[in-house]
Order: sequence, then C-alpha cells, then structure tokens
Amino acid sequence: MLLKFLAVIVLVLGLVSAEDPYRFFDWNVTYGDIYPLGVRQQGILINGQFPGPEIFSVTNDNLIINVHNSLPEPFLISWNGVQQRRNSYQDGVYGTTCAIPPGQNFTYTLQVKDQIGSFYYFPSLAFHKAAGGFGAIKILSRPLIPVPFPEPAGDYSILIGDWYKTDHKVLKTILDRGHRLPFPDGVLINGRGPSGTTFTFEQGKTYRLRISNVGLQNSLNFRIQGHTLKLVEVEGTHTLQTTYDSLDIHVGQSYSVLVTADQAPQDYYIAVSTRFTSTVLNSTAIFHYSNSASQVSGPIPGAPTQTDWSISQARSIRTNLTASGPRPNPQGSYHYGLVNVSRTIRLESSAAQVSGKQRYAVNSVSFIPADTPLKLADHFKIDGVFKVGSISDNPTGQSMYLDTSVMGADFRAFVEIVFENKENIMQSFHLDGYAFWVVGMDGGKWTPASRNEYNLRDAVSRSTTQVYPMSWTAIYIALDNVGMWNVRSEFWARQYLGQQFYLRVYSPVESPRDEYPIPRNALLCGRAAGRTTSP
Repeated sequence: MLLKFLAVIVLVLGLVSAEDPYRFFDWNVTYGDIYPLGVRQQGILINGQFPGPEIFSVTNDNLIINVHNSLPEPFLISWNGVQQRRNSYQDGVYGTTCAIPPGQNFTYTLQVKDQIGSFYYFPSLAFHKAAGGFGAIKILSRPLIPVPFPEPAGDYSILIGDWYKTDHKVLKTILDRGHRLPFPDGVLINGRGPSGTTFTFEQGKTYRLRISNVGLQNSLNFRIQGHTLKLVEVEGTHTLQTTYDSLDIHVGQSYSVLVTADQAPQDYYIAVSTRFTSTVLNSTAIFHYSNSASQVSGPIPGAPTQTDWSISQARSIRTNLTASGPRPNPQGSYHYGLVNVSRTIRLESSAAQVSGKQRYAVNSVSFIPADTPLKLADHFKIDGVFKVGSISDNPTGQSMYLDTSVMGADFRAFVEIVFENKENIMQSFHLDGYAFWVVGMDGGKWTPASRNEYNLRDAVSRSTTQVYPMSWTAIYIALDNVGMWNVRSEFWARQYLGQQFYLRVYSPVESPRDEYPIPRNALLCGRAAGRTTSP
C-alpha cells in the first residue's frame, strides 16, 4: 500500500508546477458511534473524528489526500466550492469519479488554483451525508497578497446543519421506496447539539468565523447574543464589509464574518435556527470570553421571520471591487456586466410521482446515475452511457421522466442561467467547477424584462445560490473550465431523487492546456473497467 501511495505521489509531482507547495493528508474512513442529539447513532468518522479533520491550505497549494475506505460499502468525497481547474476527474461525485470500493483507497490530487476562502467537503454517495464524513476547508491568501482586513486573533470553522436521529441507511431506504423524508430532529453546531460546543475569545480582540451550512435541507439563521457580524467573504469572494445582527445561511453555503469580543466579560449564546419552516428547530453554542465572569444567561436571541428580510439581506451582499482576490489584481477588474451573454438557460425545479414513487426533476428530467461515471465514458468514448442534450435549455411542460441528463456547453461561452422555483419551499442550487455571479433574484415569474433589475456591477461571486419560494434567481457564468460538472439541488433528498444534472463543458481541441489528462491512478469501473489510463 505504501509503495502504491508513493508511486501516485511521483506521478503527481510531474503534473503540477514545482513552485506550488504540497500538503499531504492520510484519511481512514470508518463507522463509529456518535451521540450528536443524545442518542447513539452510526456516524461516518474520518481518522476517528466527527466532523472530519479541517483542511488548511493556501492559494495554489497542491492537496494530496489519500482516502482509505474502511466502510463495508463504496464511498466518495466531494469538495464543495473547490473548482478543480481543468480536472473534473477529481471532483468526487458519481458522474466524474468511480467509487472507492470497500477496503481500498484512492489518492485525490487537488490544486486550489487561484482560490481563497471558506468551503467544505462531504460524502457524495448513497445518503452518507446524513451520517457525517464532512469537514471544513480553509484556503488562505498567499503572504504577498493583501487581505482587506487586519489579521484576526483567531480563525474558527463552524459547521452548522440540520440532523436526523434516524440512521442514514433507514433514511435512504425511505427514499428508495419512493417516500418523502420526515422533518429533521435537530440542528448541529460542529457535530454537537444544544450548548455542546464552546468557542473561546479574548476580550477586545477580533476573530474570523467561517460558517458553512453542511445540512440536508434547511436554511439556517446564525447570530451571536450581544454581538454583530461583519461579513468579509463568501465562498472565495471578499465582500463589502457590511455589518449584520444575523445571517441567513442557506444549505450548501459558506460565509466568513469578523466578530469582536467587545462586550462585558461573560459567556454569550451562539444561536442557530431553521428558517422558512412551520416548525422551528433551534441549537446553541457558547461564545466564551477567556476572562468570563459569569455563565451564559438571558433569553436566546430570536431569528427574523420574514422572507422579505432574507431577500433584502441577500441583495445587500456584494463584491468588494477594490480588494484583491487570490491574485493581486482587484476583484472588480473583470467587468462581467459588459460581456455579451451567448446563451440563456432556464432551469425549473419540480416534484412529482413517477411510477408511484416520489421523484424530483430539473426541466422535467429526473436524473438517474448511469452504470459508468459520465466523465470516464466521455474520455474513453463509450457509447450508450449518456446523451448530450438529454435535458432542455428551457422548461418543457412535459410530465416528469427519468434519464441520465447531460447538458452540453461550449468552452469559453458566457452564459445566463435562471433558476425558477414555482414551489412553495426554499431551494438552493450548487454548480461544481465554478464560481458564478448572482445578478438577480425576485418573486414571481422571470421574464426577459427581469434583466432590468440585474446587478451588473458588483454582484457576489459564489458557487451556491438560494432560490426563494415562488421566485427566481439569475446567475452569469464564464465557462472557462473544461469538464463534466454537477449542477444539483443542495436539498439532499431532492438531489438523491433526481434534482440534478451534469453540465459538459467541452473544447473540441482536447488540449492539455484546457484539461489535464485522466489521472494514472484513476479508478475504473462500469464499462470503463479493464481500460488503461496510460497515455
């Protein structure tokens, strides 16, 4: 095993530039007992930890992550927000990567190329995400790149999310039988229930909190008793530094805030609660002053209840145009609002019964996995696995049906995508491989006239966006990353039951300048089994 791992490292060193540092991780994935809501559950642990270990990195670092699957079933990890530039083979979803068989390992080779910010990783197969296996990813700026705020006294990752007491295999069985899941049982903060986690702060100092919603379906509101939150970064973009009393963080999203310990030295509540739900789930952690004179007291601060409040906050989150991103040039130097849109794609989500079972769809197509990862079928030119164009650019009005939906797109196209939500629920969508500009959102039906409302100057750039009930959200994307990229609902039961598809960004040149060759250590499965990855 060690010789195999070293051989992979030798191959990796030949693929990336010598000046970019390496960070090595060796992870063992196991089941183990966890008690996040006070009852014993079978959790997914990484090196015995729940949540998993944090990945600390700097822009352009090469991350070599050797994952040993000690579960009795196949397993994959995906990297939410890490763009995998020219390298969708490493994305860790079933459309790109063969699952790691039980008792075997796979070494991911990631480069956080031209990225900064706050992200997370998670298990992408089956319904493993409901058992754990997730953790935080920090990408710091390189030392010579200016950051638009003083270095904080500390930097905490906070993973929040709704949670079930029910075993993840039981939840999966409910979905497989065509039923909807019940409402979750609670909310976790770094894998613990109410008042189970404490963060320590020194009075008078400012700290950075990186907050990610790693849950299964619900938007969450985050707030700290007696303190304000200064937003500074969203999924790799430095933002205008607006101060809020609380933040709505939708499922799949990540935010960085600065918090100053400027109150009387005692303990305070960190409060997290579900939004847009008839039943409100609450959880707390402790904001502890190192010189605290008393324990936490007083009422837990309440969350806002209006949808309009949330939409107004979302519109107020904007890019800091003068700040440097991962490179020294200002984030506003690319004028996305002046680029001609070459294509408009409208994506309508829906829920329906298909053959008596609950399914979810995009533009009437409910995704079903093929027997071979789509990226491997594309590379080896295996016919019959998928068909480009099997999902329309626009809502069709057809009855829902099952297919392995793949949408084709041209490398370097500049595209407008409108997510249309005609349902009375909150939704959240993610695109692997990219950050996009969230140029507009509003209630009602999108029309071409809606473009008059777009923010074409300083819209925030991110990889996950919310879509409010009975509303639409519009994004712009520069398709500059060749590969097979997952577009999915972050409402995890909906993703599992079909509300996703793949965007195939293709260059006919097929040059290594546009896309790395298939990794030599790539696992081969399905109809790709027995083929070779050698050039």
